[in-house]
Order: sequence, then structure tokens, then C-alpha cells
Amino acid sequence: MERLAQLLAGKRVCVLTGAGISTESGIPDYRGPSAPARRRAPLQHQDFLRDARTRARYWARSTLGWPRFSRFLPNAAHHALAAWPAVTGVITQNVDRLHHKAGQREVLELHGALAEVCCLRCGARSPRDALQVRLTEDNPGVLHWQHTLLPDGDADLPDAVVEDFRVPPCGCGGVLKPDVVFFGDTVPRPRVEAAFALLHASEVLLVVGSSLTVFSGYRFVLRARELGLPVAVLNVGPTRADGDAAVKVEAWAAQCLPELVQRS
Repeated sequence: MERLAQLLAGKRVCVLTGAGISTESGIPDYRGPSAPARRRAPLQHQDFLRDARTRARYWARSTLGWPRFSRFLPNAAHHALAAWPAVTGVITQNVDRLHHKAGQREVLELHGALAEVCCLRCGARSPRDALQVRLTEDNPGVLHWQHTLLPDGDADLPDAVVEDFRVPPCGCGGVLKPDVVFFGDTVPRPRVEAAFALLHASEVLLVVGSSLTVFSGYRFVLRARELGLPVAVLNVGPTRADGDAAVKVEAWAAQCLPELVQRS
């Protein structure tokens, strides 16, 4: 912690966050020590686009998971980052909106956010809460199904339970999709460039709560290395950037970020 505080002292900091920063808010992560056993493969972008049954399964699970997921609150790590003047911006791989709830001023949501829904035909965006009303009206009794909450705000359910689940369309008749980047899809280039701009305006990259297994996050470590910026890692468990890090601290974010911010 002392070495990390010294590295960050007086510098402009770009922060890259992953699921590990939100585990202490109660949201399960993907690969950390507290991650639930994965019972199914992640939803693929192309499967969602071409298969109505896949979409029905997703929205059934999401209908169950959303009420709890939307109520999660930021923890001490989110609040510490929001209060830290040295932060030029937060690039988050999370879709939970907890940085916004904490009052973070500059947040780039690399993979979008579950709080919004988009239409694949007309492009209209609408609040996820509004769709929840329609989903529960069209599928009475769905909230009583037994389920297990998963990291992306949906729930684990057997296929047989969702056979008759009805998914309402957009007002234009188009297919509705959560405004997030599914596996197999790509982050829009303008969003990536905006994230790089936050990094370029900084003097150090701090990775918090991410194993960086997915390249969409690790690319910022590679860019920092190209720019000659030091990389610091705060995470429980190994990360893809451990060999690139000037400092690695193995600790839970909510337990040590408030102290780190105070010391930096």
C-alpha cells in the first residue's frame, strides 16, 4: 500500500474498474474467489440477434434478476473514487451504474449499462425500469420463480421454465436488447477512442477489481505501456497485467481504496 500511495501521489490517475469493485456491494463477479460456479456459457451476441427463444430465455432471467440488481448501492470503493480529485476519469467494464450512483463525474461505460434498453430496428433507447413493467404484466407470476442471481443482473433458470415467456417488442415492432455489449460483439470504436482519451490525459493507470482476462479491458494496459505510463493493480487474485504492473496490491477495493485516496 505504501508503494502504491507513493506511485499515485501527485499524479493524474485514470482508473479502470472491473466486477471485483462491485462484489462488496453484493453483485457476484465472474472469476474472483467469490464467483459462483458457472452453469452455462455466456450469452453470445449473434445468438441473441437470430434466435427468438434465446431472447426469451434472456429476458425471463433478466426479469427475475433486475429488481434486485437495480437496487444495489455503491460501496466505499466507488465513493472513494468519486471523491478523489486526482481521477481524470473512470473506465468501467461494469454494467451496474454504481459509479454514477456514487456521484463519479467522468465515467465511460465500456460495455454499456443494464439500466437502458435499445431497439435493434429504430435505435430508440428507453429505461430498463419501464420494460420491467411490461415484462411482468405480460408474464404474471414470473417474479415467483425460484432463481439464482448471476453477475450481469439475470438469473439462472432451467429452459423448461421459460418456454411460454412473452417478450414485448418496441413500439415500432422491433427487437429490444439491453444496451450492453454481449460476448462476441465489439465495443463501438468511438467509445474506445473516448476511453483512450481519458488514459492519454493521465499520468498513471490504476486497475481496480479486474482480472483483465477479456481483451477489451487489457487493451488499456497495453496502451499505457506504449505511452510509458506506469500501471498499478489493486485486485484479489491474479490478473493478466501482473507482469506489467509497477505495483500490485492484493486486497479488496472497498477495504483499502478510502485509505489510498486519503494518502494520495
